[in-house]
Amino acid sequence: MIYISTSCVKNNKISDSVKELAMNGFQNIELSGGTKYYENFENDLLELRDIFSLNYRCHNYFPPPKKPFVLNLASLNEETFQTSFIHLQKAVSLSNRLGADKFAFHAGFFIDIKLNEIGKKLSRDNLFDKKKAIERFCKAFIEIKKRSKNVNLFIENNVFSSSNSDTYPGENPFMMTNFKEYKSLKEKIDFNLLLDIAHLKVSAKTLNLDLEKEFEKMMSVSSYIHVSNNDGFHDLNNPLTKSSILASMLKQSDTQNKDFTLEVYDGMDAVKRSHEALSEVVL
Repeated sequence: MIYISTSCVKNNKISDSVKELAMNGFQNIELSGGTKYYENFENDLLELRDIFSLNYRCHNYFPPPKKPFVLNLASLNEETFQTSFIHLQKAVSLSNRLGADKFAFHAGFFIDIKLNEIGKKLSRDNLFDKKKAIERFCKAFIEIKKRSKNVNLFIENNVFSSSNSDTYPGENPFMMTNFKEYKSLKEKIDFNLLLDIAHLKVSAKTLNLDLEKEFEKMMSVSSYIHVSNNDGFHDLNNPLTKSSILASMLKQSDTQNKDFTLEVYDGMDAVKRSHEALSEVVL
């Protein structure tokens, strides 16, 4: 099944983003970041679900918080950690109410990223004690999982760009950016992997890893995949084309019984072209 992320369209209200996607013929919609909080957004989502026969899935920074923050379940800053922990509990509860069977969020960071630096080049900061940060992340994940009821939890691989490698030479401030780190985390907690192949493309280049080998190994353990393209240096959320390397890699892999979400930020026409390209590969 192919979902479309609401981050593909730019609106302040989540209901407007959902309606825009639905009016363009998309029924499987992943609710993601980029919109602002407002009262009764949940009622709007339920109403739109019934009108257009939609399937929802919540992701990471959704529902939008009243006060913006950077989600980081590995933070050793108590305020950031608690805000993240509470947000994820709310997201799981909302997923249950919306009838969504999966919820994914990003693996943690070993720094507290500034709000205005999300998705951009980071400024230098002191790294947390990685062992303590991973322990905190794992303990919190286990607690959230206990309360997840009918929702399966997924953790998404992070992206480590070349510009952030320049800021942190010889260090990696992000959890789970490759298969080795996935295996290490999997030994500590039982979780499902959301594989973001665009994140992996960038991280593999930064870490000087073989992209196709990393993709093959991570694809084999994931049933939930985020799809977009980029230049290998930064996460650009470009369209997927039929002639791209990523499309070829997907075509050669086992895509049965897996869910996909498109995260393409180049307009509705690009979303539709990407959906067509992905449909030919995975369906």
